[in-house]
Amino acid sequence: MNTTLLLATDLSHECEAALVRALHLSQRSQSRLDILHVVDPYLPEHTMPALVHAIEEEIDRTLNKLCEHHELKRPAVTEVHIVSGVPYAEIIREAYERSASMIVMGTHRKQGQPDLIGGTTLSRVMRRAPCPVVSIPHDGEPDWQDILVPVDFSLASRHTLKEVLMRFPNVRLTLLHAWDMPVAMELCEGTNYQHWRDLERQRLRQQLELETERLMADLHAKPDLELVLQQGDPSQVLLDRLRQQPPDLLALGSHIRVGIGRATDSLLERLLTETRGDLMLCRTW
Repeated sequence: MNTTLLLATDLSHECEAALVRALHLSQRSQSRLDILHVVDPYLPEHTMPALVHAIEEEIDRTLNKLCEHHELKRPAVTEVHIVSGVPYAEIIREAYERSASMIVMGTHRKQGQPDLIGGTTLSRVMRRAPCPVVSIPHDGEPDWQDILVPVDFSLASRHTLKEVLMRFPNVRLTLLHAWDMPVAMELCEGTNYQHWRDLERQRLRQQLELETERLMADLHAKPDLELVLQQGDPSQVLLDRLRQQPPDLLALGSHIRVGIGRATDSLLERLLTETRGDLMLCRTW
């Protein structure tokens, strides 16, 4: 079945890395690549024909330059689509109309300023898109080799794991489950706490292994798999892991949960500003 990758670009330098990633993904999956640029709807109407022509030429020039530099072939089917409107709304509408299997966007880094991310086009698209959205902060390896998936046994994390296994069945896959005990400090003084914690860790690992084996059997996927269980606040466990062992790609479910308990709404913004790798957000329903 033919699939469509949708690259949303504002023609900035940051978006060139996203275009390179989209070209790699398109070549790997033999998908068509649709490139979307949204212009200001309040521009004078008489300027639009010349503007559209200039944008099309710029995208074509950038495509040729990047394909030559990275030794890539241009996708057999590539469509450049230029529309006017509100950027995040038009990107989501185009994703629906084109039945896009993935949206690829560049990340405008605002290092250490997560409060500036919340209202951006990228953040809004990630929360509302009908398909996985990948943010690309910079040029990376041609293929993702190490993918990290936080799991909490919810429908959202299972869906995300399924998306990863379907798209990238032979990667090195790390499943991270963080579990938090609100009264851990009080319990640790008891003589049976260590024994209980070891039993709980064993139970969680068995559950995680069972769920993963079922999915891999259904999808015929055989990734190089590592299971990591860690006690602590789920959001902090994830951020610490990303700083210490950054993966090529972090794949998250749309509900932004990474363990027992719901993370704060600012987690996505922190991930977009503090992590160095690519980020994929998968909508569950």
